Amino acid sequence: MDLGLADRVYVVTGGSKGLGFATARCLVDDGARVVVSSRSASSVEAAVAALGASAAVGVAADNADPATPQRLVDLALATWGRLDGALISVGGPPGTDALGASDEQWRAAFESVFLGAVRTARALVPHLESGAAIGLVLSSSVKSPLAGIEISNGLRPGLAMWAKHLADDFGPRGVRVFSLLPGRVRTDRTLSLTPDPADRERIAQGIPLRRYGEPEEFGRVAAFLLSPAASYLSGLVVPVDGGALRTL
Repeated sequence: MDLGLADRVYVVTGGSKGLGFATARCLVDDGARVVVSSRSASSVEAAVAALGASAAVGVAADNADPATPQRLVDLALATWGRLDGALISVGGPPGTDALGASDEQWRAAFESVFLGAVRTARALVPHLESGAAIGLVLSSSVKSPLAGIEISNGLRPGLAMWAKHLADDFGPRGVRVFSLLPGRVRTDRTLSLTPDPADRERIAQGIPLRRYGEPEEFGRVAAFLLSPAASYLSGLVVPVDGGALRTL
């Protein structure tokens, strides 16, 4: 199936590794062009080299920096003269128990995870036309909390509700907004939270598909939802978790 991605341009934050890079790879493989960002300049350079300089550009930038969103928009417009949407993804906050995080950890995570997403969407929307799409990478913890990532558990459900409002507000313009809820996908971040292979196997046995997902499995879902092929899908949350969530 032709997803209609040829020559379309997307910003992918957190796009040098993991879920963001997997999505950028799928977008580029179907003919799109991407602007990728992460905090590490060397990671951005490696990602752009892997994706191909004719289809990707990148910038080292922190989502917590209020100047980052406009830098990404400006780079997309300067390089390709158009912007068709974004996948807004950030690295997860540190793992703690419910009362173990300091005020500073909460503030830093709010700036990066929550305000970073809001600011990015705010910078993007004025440049988006009908057919554009914004996807937020959240977590299956939006619907059911995951042990050990309590800051994420606290912030991401609010972002999912905000994304729903954004879909309502910009749907009349033909701009779609959706959220993705990855579960146990085999990224460096996920594996770092459960370093013991025996614990990973125990967790995998609680997933109906009996395994962790692979980043490219997430990337294909995200690329489809960003594409014109998903033109009547908006305001939804899509779990990519192997069936692990016990909610509808």
